[in-house]
Amino acid sequence: MRVLLALGALLSATAVHALDYPETPRGTVVDTYHGEQVADPYRWLEDVDAPQVKKWIAAQNALTRTHLDQLPDRAAWRARLAQLWNYEKYGAPKRVAGALFYRYNDGLLDQSVLVREQAGQRKVVLDPNTLSADGTLALTDWAVSPDGRYLAYGVAEAGSDWNRYHVRDLRTGQDRAEVLEHIKFSNISWSHDSAGFFYSRYPGSDGVFSDLENQAIYYHKLGSAQAQDVLVLSDPEHPRRNMYARVSDDGRYLLISLREGAREENALYVRDLNQAERPFVRGRLIKLVDDFSAKYQVIGVDGPYVYALTTDAAPNGRIVRLDVRHPGRQKTVVEAGQWPIEDARLAGQHLAVVVMRDAVNKLLVYPLDGSSATPVVLPELGSISGLRAAPDGRSVSFTHASFVSPARQLEVDLSDLRVTTLNQARLPVDTSDFVTEQVFFSSRDGTRVPMFILRKRGHPGGPRPTWLYGYGGFSISLTPWFKPERLAWLEQGGVFVVANLRGGGEYGAAWHKAGTLHNKQNVFDDFIAAAESLIETGITSPEQLTIEGRSNGGLLVGAVSNQRPELFAAALPGVGVMDMLRFHKFTIGWAWTGDYGSSDDADMFKVLRDYSPYHNVPGGDDYPATMVTTADHDDRVVPGHSFKFAAALQHADPGSAPKLIRIQTRAGHGAGMPTHMRIEQAADEMSFAAFHSGLQRAAKIPWQKLVAR
Repeated sequence: MRVLLALGALLSATAVHALDYPETPRGTVVDTYHGEQVADPYRWLEDVDAPQVKKWIAAQNALTRTHLDQLPDRAAWRARLAQLWNYEKYGAPKRVAGALFYRYNDGLLDQSVLVREQAGQRKVVLDPNTLSADGTLALTDWAVSPDGRYLAYGVAEAGSDWNRYHVRDLRTGQDRAEVLEHIKFSNISWSHDSAGFFYSRYPGSDGVFSDLENQAIYYHKLGSAQAQDVLVLSDPEHPRRNMYARVSDDGRYLLISLREGAREENALYVRDLNQAERPFVRGRLIKLVDDFSAKYQVIGVDGPYVYALTTDAAPNGRIVRLDVRHPGRQKTVVEAGQWPIEDARLAGQHLAVVVMRDAVNKLLVYPLDGSSATPVVLPELGSISGLRAAPDGRSVSFTHASFVSPARQLEVDLSDLRVTTLNQARLPVDTSDFVTEQVFFSSRDGTRVPMFILRKRGHPGGPRPTWLYGYGGFSISLTPWFKPERLAWLEQGGVFVVANLRGGGEYGAAWHKAGTLHNKQNVFDDFIAAAESLIETGITSPEQLTIEGRSNGGLLVGAVSNQRPELFAAALPGVGVMDMLRFHKFTIGWAWTGDYGSSDDADMFKVLRDYSPYHNVPGGDDYPATMVTTADHDDRVVPGHSFKFAAALQHADPGSAPKLIRIQTRAGHGAGMPTHMRIEQAADEMSFAAFHSGLQRAAKIPWQKLVAR
């Protein structure tokens, strides 16, 4: 049995007594799946608005709060995190009508503001912090009209994925009368004449957690009511297809991507708008790709040619040229290579291509014929996001970040590949004391898997408290990115590790598929092997190892905690998919069956049943200290997942370590959460992990002094 830290030595008797968990009645619901009966005793917790569930939420939060508030140095962690969060944050820049638009936060604003920068002057054009008293109304999608006069923007409340769209006149700074509703998983794309924009919406909504079907593309003309919007494309025969539309840079074509749920494979349609300045929004529909057999991501248009990044016959991606005049024709421009192509843009007579080599981004520039590649020299190894071509095609811009450097705005002149820094944050601490190392380990089946190890320079010998983070799904890659809370962990002598598991996109489509459906156990095996490698190499020990993951990563943490509880000291599963037999029955859950499969299928039912976190909580006394986190307005991974998993943990009582749940009110899956909530949650998670893994603030490891910004 694992030797646990003695709670009684450091927590008051009140806190220990508070670990008498709230009563959670077990119901009698039993479902039959393909002849097998499966109990679901906490089905009642799925109804998050029921009075008894609200009472349960309040009781669980009270217990969790009591435990957290009495952890050593919780207040100090919170204070330090507020200091580390207080730095300038820059979003990806967009050039429109001679000005630069981007999101900006001067430090601790609850929501970043949208600014226009022109002639060296920065002006706020939209401040979401003025929209609500508690900072929970967040800016989501936004797009400036080609003439620079109007801003169309989306607002979401309390972390919901549902949006309302507004239009602001940037000359007056006032919003116009029209408000568009029933919008989720959409974008905004203006017609070239700046008279209106395209967007996607659902027929209606009966609440935060309503089902999602029959999304369609509409055109909204300025000054008209939403009821008058022009239907551009719908597909009632396939009600669960998602549709995204954007206007080509020259204004001639509307480029439409249709997806089946969260799958990467898509269809690609084009509507010919005829004239950029007088577009016909119901112009001829051209089906360039219609078989959903591969990914086709449009990267630009040159006359009748559509350039796209595709995985067709190329798991690592290649760039092709399609012809709207001859839909069956395509020509390869950039061949597939050893390293996956993650993103690309057509810019004038060049192609800017982001590749990923061992989970690190590199930028290559090709001539339009794809004949040769020239690498762009970037400041350090890191991640590229928000790649965009300037309207004149002479440059591309993006943000670049690393584990110890926040996002900076860079622009590359394509004539000579000169890199210019547009804006760069100055941190309140010196990060030169932190080092990043990439290592590789072998998973259970011998697969070579990479992970990044961050620690303080001059790290003392012997195992140290370590935080291991993973995701492993939906072709999402964990490249180096900056989070201020990690600095607090590192400067106290802790180690932070990011594992690049199968199921992600780090090595292309094959790497993704190796962690899906029947292969999902590979993801858990990779994460377990990462932990074992850290222990075997003396970096940490089971008594010092914390694991964290969110969403699909929350599923990961729940599954590996069940399978190898003795391997971890603390677990932080956030907004996780925990009931793998019913996930597809809520909001957008059906879209994830491409990665997970469905319990409706007899074969996949057995696979899902064997690892579903809710259904596989073990007995025994080795389970790690666990704090489940979720939010009451999460309409992506509904909170019932976390409620049921926490209830199952507390009922099984697998050991004396706490099994808590932290439920954030007026928040969702994570996007749009105000800064003050983020800091409070990080302080709770960090103090919980520090206490249960043995990382305590010590006089010999003082907080670093702040440096002048």
